[in-house]
Amino acid sequence: MSKRALSTDKAPAAIGPYSQAVEAGGLLFISGQIPLVPDTGELEQGDFAAHVRRVLDNFEAILSEAGLSWDNVVKTTVYLVDMSRFQEFNALYAERFSADPAARAVVQVAALPRGVALEMEGIAAR
Repeated sequence: MSKRALSTDKAPAAIGPYSQAVEAGGLLFISGQIPLVPDTGELEQGDFAAHVRRVLDNFEAILSEAGLSWDNVVKTTVYLVDMSRFQEFNALYAERFSADPAARAVVQVAALPRGVALEMEGIAAR
């Protein structure tokens, strides 16, 4: 099996020893995205909704770099520090899927990198 790392300057650069995404076997594995602004590497300013939109935009930029869209996403995993934010997250997440949304898990965690409130990873298929 061959694999290919993928990266784009339209999403934040990796902040550790990992790739933004890796393509293998017709699948694109997208690393966890947090609300970092691609141009600066700084955290998105604003409220929780702004952070959710930034995470979704970063995820979408990686999909686009691979020539894919939300329609190709088959699975996401979302990590929330505060599960009371689930409904707010869910409403914004739903805006990205036109039909047949991906399988998904949402998990509450104690902490995330850089003290952020959410992180999202996923898998897309060609």
